[in-house]
Amino acid sequence: MHYDTWSPVYRELLDDLGYDRAGDERARDRLAELTEPFDCELLDVDGDRVAVAGAGPSLSDELDRAREADAVVAASSAADVLRAAGVGVDCVVTDLDKTPETARELAAEGVPVAVHAHGDNVSAVETWVPRFDAEAVLATTQAEPVGHVRNFGGFTDGDRAAFLADHLGAAELAFVGWDFDDPSVSAEKAEKLEWAARLLRWLERRRGESFAVLDGRRAELDVSDFPA
Repeated sequence: MHYDTWSPVYRELLDDLGYDRAGDERARDRLAELTEPFDCELLDVDGDRVAVAGAGPSLSDELDRAREADAVVAASSAADVLRAAGVGVDCVVTDLDKTPETARELAAEGVPVAVHAHGDNVSAVETWVPRFDAEAVLATTQAEPVGHVRNFGGFTDGDRAAFLADHLGAAELAFVGWDFDDPSVSAEKAEKLEWAARLLRWLERRRGESFAVLDGRRAELDVSDFPA
């Protein structure tokens, strides 16, 4: 994902949700100060079938599908469920809002951790990133990338995991633990999940795939104004 392609979608996201670009940029710059360049060879999923694990309640019922994948990229606290069930995690994608201790433990084991900085999590970035094994941290932003801070596309931990796997050459994406209609989430979270669904619709269109996780809602996901 080139930033020129992502940028118009990012602008629409900011306008729709009322987020502040300057806040994202400040967070990005702070993350840059606390991290080092990441060696993407540590996360080789080129040609693999990658399970993109969301942290929804259905994850515990879909663990076998994760086990069957060549690699697993977990969104935030999905890593806890997977590890408890003995399913290996090849990367965790997190903005540190849930179970940052798990991310720290995984980084210590050499598992890549894609840490995301945005306008609302600078404090968490400052608290936790210095505790991580520096070589395991992949610094990411949703704003314009600078230096070694990357932008692969995506907004929530889950869809960022999918965009990351896509960038790294995954041959197929399998979605487990995704619950777009989870009634237990807040209104704000539901709005974010709607954006996640739109972004996955954009990604499947760009990949020429059909993600089963979008079946039944694809027609309502308007991405006609997103770049091809």
